[in-house]
Parts: sequence; C-alpha cells; structure tokens
Amino acid sequence: MGHWLSPEEWTAVRLSLIVAGTAMVASLPLAVAVALVLARARFWGKSILDAAVHLPLILPPVVTGYLLLIGFGRRGPIGQFLDDWFGIVFSFRWTGAALACAVMGFPLMVRAIRLSIEAVDRKLEAAAATLGANTAWVFLTVTLPLCLPGILAGMILCFAKAMGEFGATITFVSNIPGETQTLPSAIYTFTQVPGGDTGAMRLTLISIAISVAALMLSEWLARLVGRRIAVE
Repeated sequence: MGHWLSPEEWTAVRLSLIVAGTAMVASLPLAVAVALVLARARFWGKSILDAAVHLPLILPPVVTGYLLLIGFGRRGPIGQFLDDWFGIVFSFRWTGAALACAVMGFPLMVRAIRLSIEAVDRKLEAAAATLGANTAWVFLTVTLPLCLPGILAGMILCFAKAMGEFGATITFVSNIPGETQTLPSAIYTFTQVPGGDTGAMRLTLISIAISVAALMLSEWLARLVGRRIAVE
C-alpha cells in the first residue's frame, strides 16, 4: 500500500485509523455508563439526557464542530482550562479530531449498548443477587457478558462513523496535512484541485474497504460471542 499511495495519502489513512480507534476506545466507558443509566435508571430529566446524547445525530455536523470549537478551543472555557492546568490542547490537533469523532459516534454506541442491556433477562441478574453477589459484581459477571454483542456492535458503529466524519472535524480542527487531515478531508482536498480525481478515487476505495472490513469483523465477533454465551 505504501508504494500505491503517496506519503501524504498514507499519512491520511494512518491518521484516520488512529483517530477512529482513539475515539472508539475513549468513548466506550462513558457509553456503557450512559447506556446503563438510560436503560435501567428512573429519574427526572431522563428524557433530557436521552435527547442530549442523541443531539449530534440530528444537528448538522458543522454545528457540532462549531460548538466544540467554542467550548474546547484555546479560548473556550473548557479548552483554556485544560491548556492552562494540564497542557492539553484539542483545537487544530489530531486529538481534537478524535474528540469530534467521538462526539459524533457516541450516540450510535450508546444506542446499541442500551438496546443490548434492555434485552438482558433480569431474572438472571436476580438469581446472581440471591447468591450473594453485589450490584457491581452482578453487572460485571452477568449483565456485561450478555451485553457483549451489543457493545461490540456499538464500538464498530462508532469506529465506522469516526472514519467517515468530515463536517465536525474540519470545522473544529481544520484540514492540516499530517496533523488533522483524515481520509474524508484528504478526499475533499483532492476534489478541489485539478487532476485530483485519481487520488480521491484511491482514498475512496480504501475508505470503503476499511468500512466493509469493520462491518464484517463486527458480525464475526458478534456471532463468536453469541455462540460462547449460548454454550455457557
């Protein structure tokens, strides 16, 4: 692949994989916690939390990116605090691209995990509790393994969304080659220059191949986990 692609194109592919992987892994713990709250808890404002979680799905990606820029930019309240106290900078960095992708993919991950949690038979959890297991141990040993197919599906959905994210990313971190230029941004750049169709097509084919591979891996893992749960 290194001989087929130019160094700039290979950098965009590698950066996209890093950004999407980081977004997926960083979102997972919070997604599991939020999905559990939405699936099991009852409290005032639950519908508001649900709407806030799914808001990135209905907002234009550019709006989401702009809100991230306001909040996490160097002059934003959160961004300035992180920069001053921890030296963490998101705007115009690859970490900002990962943050934008995580925000956009988070609702898909939460939804998949929430549906999986709601499908768990509560009688199994009750049986474990009667044997002396506390709530946390029941979740770790009973609920979480049964939800694993949904968790895997949510992770892959988040990864695929992150691989294809463009609007929020380019608004928040711009399109800097080697730093924030992911696959969609690189394809867009190629379409704006004369003779860039060939490069755009190469990256498009790679993007399609990665997305298909991710979906196939998700299906395979879900079936593998499902068979193991059925055997146990």
